Amino acid sequence: MPDLVQISHDYQESPVSDGTIEENFEMELGEEAVDDCIRKDDKTAQLSAVPAQQDFSDIAKHGIVDIVGDDPYGRKVVVVSACKLPSNKTFNHNKFLAYLMHTLDQYVEQDYSLVYFHHGLNRNNKPPFSWLWSVYKLLDRKYKKNLKALYLVHPTNFIRIVYNIFKPAISVKFGRKLLYVNYLQELQQHIDLKQLPIPPCVKEHDAQLLSKLRSPPKAPQAGVREVSRHHLFGGVSLQFIKENNDQDPIPSILKQSITFLDHPDALETEGLFRRSVVTSSVEDVKRRCNAGEVVTFEPVNDVHLAAVMIKTFLRELEEPLIPYCLYEQVLAMHSLDKGERVTACRRLVVEQLPEDNYLVLKFLVNFLGKVMDRSDLNKMTAGNLAVVFGPNLCRPPIGGPQQISLSSMQAVNVFVETLLINHHSILTK
Repeated sequence: MPDLVQISHDYQESPVSDGTIEENFEMELGEEAVDDCIRKDDKTAQLSAVPAQQDFSDIAKHGIVDIVGDDPYGRKVVVVSACKLPSNKTFNHNKFLAYLMHTLDQYVEQDYSLVYFHHGLNRNNKPPFSWLWSVYKLLDRKYKKNLKALYLVHPTNFIRIVYNIFKPAISVKFGRKLLYVNYLQELQQHIDLKQLPIPPCVKEHDAQLLSKLRSPPKAPQAGVREVSRHHLFGGVSLQFIKENNDQDPIPSILKQSITFLDHPDALETEGLFRRSVVTSSVEDVKRRCNAGEVVTFEPVNDVHLAAVMIKTFLRELEEPLIPYCLYEQVLAMHSLDKGERVTACRRLVVEQLPEDNYLVLKFLVNFLGKVMDRSDLNKMTAGNLAVVFGPNLCRPPIGGPQQISLSSMQAVNVFVETLLINHHSILTK
């Protein structure tokens, strides 16, 4: 993964008052208090005792944590917004931690990224320092292993102090995953800002920071995109691909990737479709595809690369396989019982999908059925595959009135899981 421009472990000293952590927070923390909370591992035990299977609606309503689909590297994106934390006087931080773990449990078995918007943390909503330590202790290797990037947006001295205190307990490997983002423009290099639910106060704070700079950083210039008839990546449509593929609606990269993976050694690979790969490898395959070259994969080393190319192709289509016009119907299925879902799923896929979309979806899902057949070895059940493929198959238009959210992603996953489990009876056309 490339480094962020002008970002390492430097901190942006805010030229304006951001209304967040008070100036004397170092005194508020105090080394004695820090040492004391680190010694009290019984606090962690108390937090871990909070039952995960409970009603979290009172926590979820604040929108502090959200899941917003995949980043350009094929990793799920978790967003945490500090400004949405309610008052310490009314908020149950222990239950929030249980909710956070319950949410992450659905995604941590695959590679993921986390974006933390720090602006808006203040003396009224700042969690106790002992709670922060408990979070780090409870979020064990299961949560840290597949976290590939932690973007800390608009960091302040509070972040520096907390990091320095935790540093002895933070592994070097985990420390390399921390990326400090001083301005939203820098985050744009890694995640499309349009897909992120950025709180208005964070946008305003970013604009205020930029206005105080003598020479604000230049936003990346979008060049003129040249599209050849071979293009498969970069926002082309299925119709365009078919017209330049001898009227075959199944894109060549999809055929090549699935053909490569359709043998026992690949199908039985644990974590198939969950792992990201080196970005340069993905970009090289995309370049070769768009130049009309035949892509070949190495039998031993390229299993995860071929899997990533399938997800990347689906994600970069001009419009997803489940068109935007059907997105609301997909969300509505979540409220149906299981029997009604199968009927509604069949009606949508067989009767409402454009013919080319149906053929590509059937080609893909029939292959995923083989992946599910070996779930005892690869761990990719219908539910796990739904989490991976949901946002790549069905999503709202970027910049539209709807945004991907945790609740909408859960509804999409239910639809995809229903399709996968019942694909033999649904894909009958």
